[in-house]
Amino acid sequence: MSAKVLVEREGAILVVTLNRPERRNAIDRETSEAVAAALDTLDADGDLSVAILAGAGGHFSAGMDLHAFAAGERVELPGRGLAGLTQSPPAKPLIAAVEGYALAGGFEIALACDMIVASETASFGLPEVRRGLIAGSGGLVRLPERMPRAVAMECALTGRTIPAAEAERWGLVNRLVAPGGALDAARALAAEVAEGAPLSLAATKRIVAEAGRWPEGELWPRQNGILERVIASGDAREGARAFAEKRSPRWTGT
Repeated sequence: MSAKVLVEREGAILVVTLNRPERRNAIDRETSEAVAAALDTLDADGDLSVAILAGAGGHFSAGMDLHAFAAGERVELPGRGLAGLTQSPPAKPLIAAVEGYALAGGFEIALACDMIVASETASFGLPEVRRGLIAGSGGLVRLPERMPRAVAMECALTGRTIPAAEAERWGLVNRLVAPGGALDAARALAAEVAEGAPLSLAATKRIVAEAGRWPEGELWPRQNGILERVIASGDAREGARAFAEKRSPRWTGT
């Protein structure tokens, strides 16, 4: 694993840390590849239920590494996007732990996560229009899904910075915590999530993420197809046994 990305296992939780503090955790090709590899591990390992994505050095991420881009480096991964994430998020839940800046592509990376835990001093924004660009890593698609459309439009068209308290008010941030506390709060939230079965978590995430775009006549067949695979799993039987035996379940991810 690249030194630009640190990966730690904490039981059923995988903690992935962008580790380029000297660049405010800007994303170059090597960083994208390392994050993608970590998230592949998350999805492939039945002992892992949820991941946290954080940034080292007091900031989440300033987005694409413009120095690498200017040098001709292809920062995004084909089919996966910036940080190997924005076009193809993992099947299992992913929580962003945001301190400091989450700007431009850094904000788009946070939006590609399922939940955001933020410090009171964190700030978010898509300033691309001020640089003659557009937020092309999913921000313009996901932001209106996470806050009122008119507010998302204002933020995207002005490129203004969104303080953490305002982001929480619009429902963009799940939990707002004291400065320096985002990662610990994300760990606490991840521990709550990890009490669920990995297959159930992934199936639930998929339905929540996709159902709004399913054609009306296909909603129930598509949901039931996902549900049937979960019901037929060993973890579904284990959950029932654990309930009957009044004990904690032992998930296997199968």
